[in-house]
Amino acid sequence: MTSSTTRLSWQVCNTTKAPISAAISAPTCSPSERICTCPTPSSLSATARRTAASAQRSGSRKSRRKPSAAATTDTAATFRRRRSTAFSLRAGSTTFTDAVFGEITVENSELQDQILIKTDGYPTYNFANVIDDHTMGITHVVRGSEYLSSTPKYNLLYEAFGWEIPTYIHLPLIMGKDEDGNVSKLSKRHGATGFYDLIDDGYLPQAIINYIALLGWCPKDNQEIFTLKELEEAFDISGISKSPSVFDYDKLSWFNGEYIKAMTETEFTEVAMPYYKQVFGDKEMPYEKFAAILRKRVTQLTQIPEMLDFFAQLPEYEKELFVNKKSKTNLENAPVVLKEATDRLRALPDWTADAIHDCLINMAAENGLKNGTVMWPVRIAAAGKTVTPGGAIEILDILGREETMRRLEIGLEKF
Repeated sequence: MTSSTTRLSWQVCNTTKAPISAAISAPTCSPSERICTCPTPSSLSATARRTAASAQRSGSRKSRRKPSAAATTDTAATFRRRRSTAFSLRAGSTTFTDAVFGEITVENSELQDQILIKTDGYPTYNFANVIDDHTMGITHVVRGSEYLSSTPKYNLLYEAFGWEIPTYIHLPLIMGKDEDGNVSKLSKRHGATGFYDLIDDGYLPQAIINYIALLGWCPKDNQEIFTLKELEEAFDISGISKSPSVFDYDKLSWFNGEYIKAMTETEFTEVAMPYYKQVFGDKEMPYEKFAAILRKRVTQLTQIPEMLDFFAQLPEYEKELFVNKKSKTNLENAPVVLKEATDRLRALPDWTADAIHDCLINMAAENGLKNGTVMWPVRIAAAGKTVTPGGAIEILDILGREETMRRLEIGLEKF
């Protein structure tokens, strides 16, 4: 709802050569007049109808072909003969209500007189926007809070036409964190900003929707994970904040990880398959076992190729990787442990995760060693890297007996 404490004035330039700006600087009615003798809103409604009809014939305003210089000159000359239209404001103020920011009053002296029709005969954006929204029956306008300042201009036009003013919902801005710790309006320098760009970065659509819904909106309870149906039921305009929110990629990754953990092995395999193929091509792999070790560790699907690359090919590594303080391994005991583990594993009758587990755990117990002292050298020899998505048992089970034995022998050769 909008109210203005003063009457509006419609001005028409009566000069055949003067530009539209002259209509603003040299009005045809006296500022002291309470009722303007210029054309009434109903006369401008005809202009509005012609503008809308012209826009329909020409297609989208954004895609409209720019007229030639000659055509522009002819149109401008014709339009000047028809008289240019401008919209002037008198003293007073304009008040409107926004669903988020409440009642806002703006002094008319802070608003510039509006140009409605340009010299080339085309309407200005603000004028065409009001007509377009009205003719399409728009009831709610949802946009960023940076457009709050232009709302009075729109509403004054709605009032002048006698049209119903839509409900305005101005949303808080989404900010990004700069390298120096400051925040600024979110842009590509902060990271991916488009929905499909985020998907390309390994985020699930449902996680993106969930996280974005909570930017600038607070549910009535502390619930964070929402299905789309739950969001539809819980969302309420009253929960929208006036303050800007900061797009936190770490928080988005947490949401994504929670959604991944909740997936079944089949669901995870389906979304992970494009990333599996980056590593293994069309080679058949134990994807259900990959799902078991990845679902609790992956926060972005794009992490999968780097996590699994050692399964495709053992990377080059130095023997210093066998040293680990926490596992109490060093260059003296690591080769001894690795040799015994290799011999025991080779003798296993069955190659299963349970059999591998029992073999290595029993070895540690029989030698009075910590489990980690046995597992660390075996995992380093099998993977060639310190950070892996699974432990020694899972890795050996996936590699299979033959490939495991080959890699453990390579590890022994480094000493």
